[in-house]
Amino acid sequence: MKHGARATSIFAILPMVIASSVFYFKGNYIDWKIGILCAIGGIIGGYIGSKLLRKLSDKVLKISFIIFLFYVSIKMII
Repeated sequence: MKHGARATSIFAILPMVIASSVFYFKGNYIDWKIGILCAIGGIIGGYIGSKLLRKLSDKVLKISFIIFLFYVSIKMII
């Protein structure tokens, strides 16, 4: 069931991403250096994340996410 939800989410977001990319490209709003670096980071992070998802239990993932949210909320407050 999780795979279906992920696929549905990506399918719903993809048209918006493509359309906005076209408009940003036509308006010359893209910083290609930052875009390429973000793409490389996203590909590497996605690969590592998919491998970790298979190895870690749901409990460890939930605790890790809670710690991450707590860290981000503290950074936003400070």
